[in-house]
Amino acid sequence: MASPETRTHSPRPTTPLLIDSFGRVARDLRVSLTEKCSLRCTYCMPEEGLPAIPDDRRMTADEVVRLVALAHRKLGVHEVRFTGGEPLMRADLEQIIAGTRAECPDLPIALTSNGVGLEHRVGRLVDAGLDRINISLDTVNRAEFAELTRRDRLPSVLRGVRAAVAAGLSPAKVNAVPMRATLHGAPDLLEWALAEGVQLRFIEEMPLDADNTWSRVEMVTAQEVLDSLSTRFELEPAGRDDPSAPAELWEVVGHTRPDGSPATVGVIATVTRNFCAACDRTRLTAEGTVRSCLFSDDETDVLGVLRSGASSEEVAEVWRGAMWGKQAGHGIGGTAFHRPRRSMGAIGG
Repeated sequence: MASPETRTHSPRPTTPLLIDSFGRVARDLRVSLTEKCSLRCTYCMPEEGLPAIPDDRRMTADEVVRLVALAHRKLGVHEVRFTGGEPLMRADLEQIIAGTRAECPDLPIALTSNGVGLEHRVGRLVDAGLDRINISLDTVNRAEFAELTRRDRLPSVLRGVRAAVAAGLSPAKVNAVPMRATLHGAPDLLEWALAEGVQLRFIEEMPLDADNTWSRVEMVTAQEVLDSLSTRFELEPAGRDDPSAPAELWEVVGHTRPDGSPATVGVIATVTRNFCAACDRTRLTAEGTVRSCLFSDDETDVLGVLRSGASSEEVAEVWRGAMWGKQAGHGIGGTAFHRPRRSMGAIGG
């Protein structure tokens, strides 16, 4: 693989895959289904919510399925994750998952959710074809949760986590963004995760908040999280599940998963130990635009191409072109870094 600092200047190679000019191949598709969310996390959403996407600009269930199937069959995508906003805000989420499963029987289907109301739908989602789930949860302290999310919904989220485990979505993963106000509770969150049988992953806060208050100085680093956890737990490095996986894993000594394997906690150091050189992701926004990187404002409208009546191969070729121009990395901390115009809630994680 070419170094991401040395972009090649050769023409795009003849390949069906989503290769970029640094030699990386995107195989992991993230699809945002909506800008709407039932929470207002301070690092993601403004208090009033995001501007509404007009219905005629948002991908329909059938269009989502068509684009995912195209990515799988023609572009080499081998995993899809549906995100938001909050994907549970889509009443047709089960239809989207069932349609994807029907078109792509062997494609792993995952969901990222805040867990609010999940207990009422998880059975139908699994029946539709859902394989895995990540649930966002930053603290198990109810007052801190309400302050961070601007909503008092922690009991609903906890019920959603337990429902996901009971439905067989294993390993259910919980994603936490550590903040200065909640860092002291990191060991409590890990203790809860171990008791519930879920895999916890801490993700460094990124400059993708709608309020533009992110600060590199105030951001809690991965090392600070590990230091906090080490006050109560003994941790040993366990590497990565996959070279392209963003999470560095640490074995929690003396603890096991429900299946008897060693329990782990993950740390995703997006800012301080970025993994851009191994990035294998491509993204679709809820409006059907390809976004090659979370931190790039470049978007390519493949939904418009699809709606124009173009063939699947023509749509695929537009998608390939969008990925060829993917940037080397986010460059956070560098003098040339510019925050993207869209926040995390509008892009999809």
